Amino acid sequence: MAAAAAAATTTLLAGPAAAAPPGIPSKATAQSNLNSLTVAAEGSMSGYSREAFPHWITISGSCNTRETVLRRDGSGVQVDGACAATSGSWYSPYDGATWSNPADVDIDHVVPLAEAWRSGANSWTTSRRQSFANDLSGPQLIAVTDNVNQAKGDQDPSTWTPSRAAYRCTYAKMWIRTKFNWNLKLQSAEKSALQSMLNTCSS
Repeated sequence: MAAAAAAATTTLLAGPAAAAPPGIPSKATAQSNLNSLTVAAEGSMSGYSREAFPHWITISGSCNTRETVLRRDGSGVQVDGACAATSGSWYSPYDGATWSNPADVDIDHVVPLAEAWRSGANSWTTSRRQSFANDLSGPQLIAVTDNVNQAKGDQDPSTWTPSRAAYRCTYAKMWIRTKFNWNLKLQSAEKSALQSMLNTCSS
Protein backbone atom coordinates (compact mmCIF):
# COMPACT_ATOMS: atom_id res chain seq x y z
CA MET A 1 0.00 0.00 0.00
CA ALA A 2 2.77 2.41 0.98
CA ALA A 3 4.73 1.41 -2.12
CA ALA A 4 1.71 2.04 -4.30
CA ALA A 5 1.22 5.47 -2.75
CA ALA A 6 4.86 6.30 -3.32
CA ALA A 7 4.59 5.21 -6.93
CA ALA A 8 1.59 7.45 -7.37
CA THR A 9 3.42 10.54 -6.14
CA THR A 10 6.89 9.98 -7.55
CA THR A 11 7.93 9.98 -11.18
CA LEU A 12 11.30 8.76 -12.41
CA LEU A 13 12.24 10.43 -15.66
CA ALA A 14 13.65 7.89 -18.07
CA GLY A 15 16.24 8.56 -20.74
CA PRO A 16 19.29 10.79 -20.76
CA ALA A 17 18.91 14.39 -19.61
CA ALA A 18 19.65 17.08 -22.18
CA ALA A 19 21.57 18.97 -19.50
CA ALA A 20 21.57 22.05 -21.70
CA PRO A 21 19.04 24.57 -22.94
CA PRO A 22 17.83 24.34 -26.53
CA GLY A 23 18.75 26.61 -29.39
CA ILE A 24 22.47 27.17 -28.72
CA PRO A 25 23.75 28.42 -32.10
CA SER A 26 26.91 27.59 -33.98
CA LYS A 27 29.84 29.99 -33.81
CA ALA A 28 29.00 31.33 -37.27
CA THR A 29 25.35 31.93 -36.42
CA ALA A 30 26.26 33.53 -33.09
CA GLN A 31 28.71 35.83 -34.89
CA SER A 32 26.02 36.85 -37.36
CA ASN A 33 23.58 37.46 -34.51
CA LEU A 34 26.14 39.51 -32.58
CA ASN A 35 26.91 41.64 -35.62
CA SER A 36 23.22 42.45 -36.05
CA LEU A 37 22.57 43.57 -32.47
CA THR A 38 22.18 47.28 -31.75
CA VAL A 39 24.90 48.79 -29.58
CA ALA A 40 23.59 51.48 -27.23
CA ALA A 41 24.22 53.00 -23.83
CA GLU A 42 22.73 51.04 -20.96
CA GLY A 43 19.24 52.13 -20.00
CA SER A 44 17.95 53.16 -16.60
CA MET A 45 16.81 50.85 -13.82
CA SER A 46 13.97 53.26 -13.06
CA GLY A 47 10.74 51.36 -12.52
CA TYR A 48 12.38 47.93 -12.47
CA SER A 49 11.23 45.10 -10.23
CA ARG A 50 11.40 41.33 -10.61
CA GLU A 51 7.61 41.34 -10.33
CA ALA A 52 7.56 43.05 -13.73
CA PHE A 53 8.74 39.68 -15.12
CA PRO A 54 6.23 37.16 -13.68
CA HIS A 55 7.87 33.79 -13.03
CA TRP A 56 7.78 30.90 -12.45
CA ILE A 57 4.59 30.11 -14.38
CA THR A 58 2.81 26.79 -14.82
CA ILE A 59 4.14 24.91 -17.85
CA SER A 60 2.36 21.56 -17.72
CA GLY A 61 0.08 20.03 -15.11
CA SER A 62 1.50 21.05 -11.74
CA CYS A 63 5.01 21.72 -13.12
CA ASN A 64 6.26 25.29 -13.27
CA THR A 65 9.20 26.67 -15.22
CA ARG A 66 11.79 26.03 -12.51
CA GLU A 67 10.67 22.44 -12.08
CA THR A 68 10.65 21.89 -15.83
CA VAL A 69 14.27 23.09 -16.17
CA LEU A 70 15.37 21.00 -13.18
CA ARG A 71 13.97 17.92 -14.91
CA ARG A 72 15.46 18.88 -18.27
CA ASP A 73 18.96 19.63 -16.98
CA GLY A 74 19.26 16.93 -14.34
CA SER A 75 19.73 13.18 -14.51
CA GLY A 76 17.78 10.56 -12.58
CA VAL A 77 15.41 13.27 -11.41
CA GLN A 78 12.51 12.19 -9.21
CA VAL A 79 9.60 14.48 -8.47
CA ASP A 80 6.70 14.35 -6.05
CA GLY A 81 3.01 14.74 -6.83
CA ALA A 82 3.40 18.53 -6.91
CA CYS A 83 6.23 18.20 -9.48
CA ALA A 84 8.87 19.37 -6.99
CA ALA A 85 12.20 17.58 -7.47
CA THR A 86 12.99 15.29 -4.55
CA SER A 87 16.24 13.78 -5.80
CA GLY A 88 18.52 13.61 -8.80
CA SER A 89 21.88 14.88 -9.98
CA TRP A 90 22.65 18.28 -11.47
CA TYR A 91 25.90 19.32 -13.12
CA SER A 92 26.54 23.06 -13.15
CA PRO A 93 28.51 23.95 -16.29
CA TYR A 94 29.41 27.39 -14.95
CA ASP A 95 31.67 26.02 -12.20
CA GLY A 96 31.86 22.26 -12.80
CA ALA A 97 30.10 21.32 -9.56
CA THR A 98 27.61 18.45 -9.28
CA TRP A 99 24.72 18.57 -6.80
CA SER A 100 22.27 15.97 -5.52
CA ASN A 101 20.07 18.38 -3.52
CA PRO A 102 17.77 20.46 -5.73
CA ALA A 103 17.93 23.24 -3.12
CA ASP A 104 21.57 23.75 -4.13
CA VAL A 105 20.54 24.52 -7.70
CA ASP A 106 19.18 27.77 -9.12
CA ILE A 107 17.66 28.35 -12.53
CA ASP A 108 19.73 31.12 -14.07
CA HIS A 109 18.31 33.61 -16.52
CA VAL A 110 21.32 33.71 -18.85
CA VAL A 111 20.41 37.30 -19.70
CA PRO A 112 19.31 38.54 -16.27
CA LEU A 113 15.92 40.19 -15.89
CA ALA A 114 17.44 43.50 -14.79
CA GLU A 115 19.88 43.39 -17.71
CA ALA A 116 16.96 42.83 -20.08
CA TRP A 117 15.15 45.78 -18.51
CA ARG A 118 18.15 48.04 -19.15
CA SER A 119 18.44 46.69 -22.70
CA GLY A 120 14.91 47.36 -23.91
CA ALA A 121 12.50 45.21 -21.89
CA ASN A 122 11.39 48.27 -19.90
CA SER A 123 9.15 49.15 -22.87
CA TRP A 124 7.63 45.67 -23.18
CA THR A 125 4.20 44.59 -22.00
CA THR A 126 4.05 42.50 -18.84
CA SER A 127 2.94 39.57 -20.99
CA ARG A 128 6.09 39.79 -23.13
CA ARG A 129 8.28 40.09 -20.03
CA GLN A 130 6.58 36.99 -18.61
CA SER A 131 7.38 35.09 -21.80
CA PHE A 132 11.01 36.19 -21.57
CA ALA A 133 11.34 35.19 -17.92
CA ASN A 134 9.96 31.71 -18.66
CA ASP A 135 11.52 31.13 -22.09
CA LEU A 136 12.04 27.40 -22.61
CA SER A 137 12.33 27.64 -26.40
CA GLY A 138 15.79 29.24 -26.46
CA PRO A 139 19.02 29.16 -24.44
CA GLN A 140 17.85 31.54 -21.73
CA LEU A 141 17.33 29.23 -18.72
CA ILE A 142 19.85 26.80 -17.23
CA ALA A 143 20.30 24.95 -13.93
CA VAL A 144 23.48 26.04 -12.11
CA THR A 145 24.99 26.20 -8.62
CA ASP A 146 22.87 28.56 -6.52
CA ASN A 147 25.66 30.71 -5.07
CA VAL A 148 27.27 31.06 -8.50
CA ASN A 149 23.99 32.37 -9.87
CA GLN A 150 23.70 34.75 -6.93
CA ALA A 151 27.27 36.00 -7.46
CA LYS A 152 26.47 36.67 -11.12
CA GLY A 153 23.45 38.76 -10.16
CA ASP A 154 22.47 41.06 -13.03
CA GLN A 155 25.95 41.42 -14.50
CA ASP A 156 26.68 41.20 -18.20
CA PRO A 157 29.74 39.44 -19.71
CA SER A 158 31.90 42.56 -19.42
CA THR A 159 31.98 42.06 -15.64
CA TRP A 160 31.05 38.38 -15.11
CA THR A 161 31.78 35.13 -16.95
CA PRO A 162 31.62 31.48 -15.84
CA SER A 163 34.66 30.43 -13.80
CA ARG A 164 35.04 27.39 -16.09
CA ALA A 165 36.91 28.84 -19.06
CA ALA A 166 35.84 25.83 -21.15
CA TYR A 167 32.20 26.96 -20.93
CA ARG A 168 32.67 30.60 -21.88
CA CYS A 169 32.25 29.94 -25.59
CA THR A 170 28.88 28.28 -24.95
CA TYR A 171 27.87 31.00 -22.49
CA ALA A 172 28.62 33.71 -25.06
CA LYS A 173 26.59 31.88 -27.71
CA MET A 174 23.63 31.52 -25.31
CA TRP A 175 23.79 35.19 -24.30
CA ILE A 176 24.05 36.42 -27.89
CA ARG A 177 21.23 34.19 -29.08
CA THR A 178 18.92 35.31 -26.27
CA LYS A 179 19.52 38.99 -26.98
CA PHE A 180 18.98 38.32 -30.68
CA ASN A 181 15.81 36.30 -30.14
CA TRP A 182 14.33 39.06 -27.99
CA ASN A 183 15.70 42.03 -29.94
CA LEU A 184 17.56 43.45 -26.95
CA LYS A 185 20.38 45.99 -27.20
CA LEU A 186 23.88 45.60 -25.85
CA GLN A 187 26.64 47.90 -24.64
CA SER A 188 30.00 48.37 -26.31
CA ALA A 189 31.94 46.73 -23.44
CA GLU A 190 29.46 43.85 -23.39
CA LYS A 191 29.88 43.30 -27.15
CA SER A 192 33.67 43.33 -26.82
CA ALA A 193 33.55 40.73 -24.04
CA LEU A 194 31.19 38.53 -26.05
CA GLN A 195 33.41 38.79 -29.12
CA SER A 196 36.46 37.75 -27.09
CA MET A 197 34.64 34.69 -25.78
CA LEU A 198 33.21 33.84 -29.18
CA ASN A 199 36.74 33.93 -30.62
CA THR A 200 37.59 30.97 -28.39
CA CYS A 201 34.91 28.80 -30.01
CA SER A 202 35.99 26.12 -32.45
CA SER A 203 32.54 25.75 -33.95
